[in-house]
Amino acid sequence: MVDERQDALLAQMRRGTLQYCVLALLASEERYGFDLVRGLAGVDGMVTSEGTIYPLLSRLRRDGLVESTWQESPSGPPRRYYRATDAGRHALDEFKREWSRFRDAVDTLVEGRADT
Repeated sequence: MVDERQDALLAQMRRGTLQYCVLALLASEERYGFDLVRGLAGVDGMVTSEGTIYPLLSRLRRDGLVESTWQESPSGPPRRYYRATDAGRHALDEFKREWSRFRDAVDTLVEGRADT
């Protein structure tokens, strides 16, 4: 039972931050969907799948945070490449500022450093 609750908590934390992790990967270079999945999977704790990434990319595109282009692939059909827009980079910068504050606040509380 505890493992299930822990898994649910971790999944909720990932869901809340995943779009910013994707924006971070797209801020400096374009990538196609499966490349994003591999990039996220290469970071310990950031487990995800194509079934999560593609709907997220569609939403980010609709929200104007990423844009995409189709490019020929040397090994198969054309691929849709995504890159962060100016609005996406701005959203990422805002998230970084807030994340830093939030992370520090949580660390303070869980490490018992808060003044009581």
